[in-house]
Amino acid sequence: MATVEHTDGTVHAGEAEGEGHRRRDFINIAAVSFAGVGGVAVLYPLVNQMNPSADVLALASTEVDISRIQPGQAIKTIWRKQPVFIRNLTPAEVSQANAVPLGDLRDPQTLAERTRDGKVNWLVTMGVCTHLGCVPLGTAQGENRGEYGGYFCPCHGSHYDTAARIRKGPAPTNLEVPEYSFVSDTIVRIG
Repeated sequence: MATVEHTDGTVHAGEAEGEGHRRRDFINIAAVSFAGVGGVAVLYPLVNQMNPSADVLALASTEVDISRIQPGQAIKTIWRKQPVFIRNLTPAEVSQANAVPLGDLRDPQTLAERTRDGKVNWLVTMGVCTHLGCVPLGTAQGENRGEYGGYFCPCHGSHYDTAARIRKGPAPTNLEVPEYSFVSDTIVRIG
C-alpha cells in the first residue's frame, strides 16, 4: 500500500495519490449535474405554460370572405376570441375620411395608413373600444354609428369616424388595425 502525505501534513495509508481528488471531482460533477437536471425539470413547466394554448394557435389567423359586403356595409367576425369589424367604405365615406385635417384628430392617422394599398375602401379594425374594451355599434343595419358615421361605443359615448378614428368621447386612440392581408380580391386573412 502506498502512503500519501496531504497538504495539511497528515499521512494516510492505502490511498493512491490523486484518488481523493478524483472522488471529490466526481461528487462535485454529480452534484452540479443533478442540480442542472432539477433546474430544467422545474423551469420547463414554467416556461411551457407561457406558450399560447392550442385554441389560440388554431386561431392564429382566420380567413374571411368579403365578397358579399356591399359598399357602405360592415360585418363583425371573430379572431382570437375578439370581434373584428370589416367595412366596405363607399366613395363618399372615403372622401369624407380623407377630408378630415389630421390636426383635428386625437390620434392622427390617414385612411391610407389604416388600409392597404389599392384597397382603400376596405377597412379592417378590431371591434374593441380603446377606452374600456366595450364593443362599439355600427356594423349591423340600423345601429347607431355615432356623430361621424363610423362606430359608436354605447358604454361611455365614444364616437369614431368612417376610418374608425376617435373623434369624440373618452377613448384615447383609434380602433386598432390588426395584421391582415388580401389573399384574393374576395378573401382577407387576419393575423
